[in-house]
Amino acid sequence: MTDNIQIANRRLDASRNEALINMARMGADAFGYKAELRIDRGLAQLLRLRVSQLNNCTYCLNLHYEAAREAGIPRVKIDTLTAWWETELHSEAEQAALRYTEALTRAADTDRDAAFQRLHDALAAHFSPEEMLEIVAVVVNMNVWTRIKLAEGAMPGPAD
Repeated sequence: MTDNIQIANRRLDASRNEALINMARMGADAFGYKAELRIDRGLAQLLRLRVSQLNNCTYCLNLHYEAAREAGIPRVKIDTLTAWWETELHSEAEQAALRYTEALTRAADTDRDAAFQRLHDALAAHFSPEEMLEIVAVVVNMNVWTRIKLAEGAMPGPAD
């Protein structure tokens, strides 16, 4: 398949609901992949990509794999992100942020052994409260966008 693709919405068009799209755009402006953040740009991009993977959003995967490459993240970190815990590629801070991202995205799967307090404490060992709030915002923003794009049925396909 070529890199020449187009995105087609096969279900809904979120832009027809002004409040919904404005909410999502506000999050993207503040915490999206083009936003200026306190946290490392590469880390933020890894978190966005991980949310995209967890939510199986093909639109977001296409966008954020490319953004990860543009952010200068080593290819091996991008290529193995689906099993990041099986590598030695991530710092302790990145590991804490990835665990927190997964728990926040899959909150229904969180149990006593993966309690948010433990994950919060691990994150706090590496990040300031302001940085932690940015991590939360990046993850929440990505979850909003993946849900919108899934509802739209936004699917990459070959360009005509």
